Amino acid sequence: MEHELLSYKNSFISYVVFGYGPQVAVCFHGYGEDGNLYGFFEKYAGAEFKFVCVDLPFHGNTQWNEGLEIAVADLDEIIRKIFNKNGIDPGKKFSILGFSLGGRIALSLYQVQPAAIKKIILFAPDGLTVNPWYWFATQTWVGNQVFAFSMRNPGWFLACLKLGNKLGLVNASVFKFVKYYIGNSHARQLLYQRWTTLRKLRPDLAMIKSCIKKHKTSIELLYGKYDRFILPVRGERFQKGIEEFCTITIIDSGHQVVHEKHAEQIMPALLHSSRND
Repeated sequence: MEHELLSYKNSFISYVVFGYGPQVAVCFHGYGEDGNLYGFFEKYAGAEFKFVCVDLPFHGNTQWNEGLEIAVADLDEIIRKIFNKNGIDPGKKFSILGFSLGGRIALSLYQVQPAAIKKIILFAPDGLTVNPWYWFATQTWVGNQVFAFSMRNPGWFLACLKLGNKLGLVNASVFKFVKYYIGNSHARQLLYQRWTTLRKLRPDLAMIKSCIKKHKTSIELLYGKYDRFILPVRGERFQKGIEEFCTITIIDSGHQVVHEKHAEQIMPALLHSSRND
């Protein structure tokens, strides 16, 4: 599976397109991943769908040269350009899929063009709650300065993290995950670039729920039973008031819900939507 490049302003957006079905699904990967995350979907749903998987800024092979910022209008235009380049009817309704960080991106795209979206499928999605630390680090000037300083001088943060782990305030999985990304200088630089660049892709949940009801958009949330990072309770809160349109499924996995070994459990959410057209 080879990535193609789309020229956009001063940047080059990396993406993959696969599958030959009549339906279209736009897919967004998680943190530190790329569009290949969804590659195995071709084996199970390639006859029903054509998949468009985009590498987000500072991920995969995308070369982002627009500064540390991307707006949802940029994302919308990038998708439309990829559609045009690959002969996909821009007026055709499509589904959107998102894993973890990609869930927040998918919701942000839905928010600006709900009438164009047929179905939303989110796997252990970010974006259904507001993380106060993320908000402070990316939405305030002071927080962003502290964030930048901490990425250059991580010693104090690592000490606090270690203490929190000892006191039982930070679980072992989160401790291991954060320590990995904070302990490497290149990983810290990417963390700052990625978080800061994507800061404007913030879904308005009240507006999204209103759009779901207005456009009768089906949304399916899938969570891992053993996930220590993103818990199903977030989806349960979001589901209130839109139960008619929102389904929650819990599968036998950890956070990495999108994996071929879970195909039997996650494909029904996608294939059910295409076969009920």
